[in-house]
Amino acid sequence: MKLSQFDFKLPESQIALYPHSIEHTVTNSDGVEKTFRLKRPDECRMVVVHKKSQKVSLYKTDAKGKQLKGEDGKKQFLTMLDLLDYFDEGDTFVFNDTKVFPARLYGTKEKTDAVIEVFLLRELNQEMRLWDVLVEPARKIRIGNKLFFDDSGSLVAEVIDNTTSRGRTLRFLYDCPHDEFKRDLFALGQAPLPRYIIDHKGKDGKLDRPVTEDDFEDFQCVYAKHEGAVTAPSTGLHFTRQMMKRLEIHGINSAFITIHTGLGNFNTIEVEDLSKHKMDSEEMHINRETCELVNNTKKAGHHVCAIGASVLKATETCVGTDGFLKEYDGWTNKFIFPPYEFGLADSLLVNLYHPLSTMLMSTCAFGGYEIVMEGYKQALKAGYKFGCFGDVMLIVND
Repeated sequence: MKLSQFDFKLPESQIALYPHSIEHTVTNSDGVEKTFRLKRPDECRMVVVHKKSQKVSLYKTDAKGKQLKGEDGKKQFLTMLDLLDYFDEGDTFVFNDTKVFPARLYGTKEKTDAVIEVFLLRELNQEMRLWDVLVEPARKIRIGNKLFFDDSGSLVAEVIDNTTSRGRTLRFLYDCPHDEFKRDLFALGQAPLPRYIIDHKGKDGKLDRPVTEDDFEDFQCVYAKHEGAVTAPSTGLHFTRQMMKRLEIHGINSAFITIHTGLGNFNTIEVEDLSKHKMDSEEMHINRETCELVNNTKKAGHHVCAIGASVLKATETCVGTDGFLKEYDGWTNKFIFPPYEFGLADSLLVNLYHPLSTMLMSTCAFGGYEIVMEGYKQALKAGYKFGCFGDVMLIVND
């Protein structure tokens, strides 16, 4: 398929800049009302795509298929809270338990005091304190330059190599145990929110989305365990502790794989022919316990649901010709786009993604291009929110 087939107009007003929230009004003893905004990422709206019947569902219905209406007389949208209605006891959800670290930090260049954004990608060598990073503005940063990251001047990095146009290798000049160095380095960092969030501008043309102290918690899955991601596996952000408990009570299994999601998921595709696009590699791990749980689920005839595009990529990297998941420790640069025949999961929960994104392409590959794009069309018309903090799409095989 061609890149242009995944383009659509996404209004700025439908890009979610914060997690889904609701208003809650309370009245104190003096009769004064006060309204609070409460974060409820597990109450975001959901569009359901039915692969076999080629139907799209946005609204709640009764047992006879009649659309339900609320007290205000309006049709009720499906939400994440309705997710479990599509699954039964014995089904398994597969999650990505990678943990995001505070990858974005700001330093000043020696002599000029120019502010430089440094985005940590991965640690190359613990003993030498070497890191693979991106810098912005890159034109100002050359080999031999030093960057200062704290007021005391104790945390300094030297540029020792150019890797790409924006890529650099930094050596941090910090003489202390590694754990202490990493703690101090991460203390200076911010949550690595996507650029479409932090670069968002209001109608006045000015940046209108400052990074807050809450962002790091909001941009981390509640079940995150293994550090290594520089962007969150965003579908998992909708799973609160309460939602995870509901899964357990419902008898749905939770299996965990690790794929350290990287910025390659946001890279601009520069070729019209998708077969010529190359994805960045991401480190991933799938253990025996997860394989046994997922494979036993399949053997018993139950559903396996991939939670997010990163899980889909990882499981398709490691599924055998027999349709069962295999143990794996390594890297993957798998790029999934239509047409593609999937070997493992039969259901998929994903965010609503931006146009021309690789995640949208993998979603279309799973659900079918025509029906997924129809789901996007209806979601856009209904005012659904897009992006990592936005609404979700569930694809089921019925």
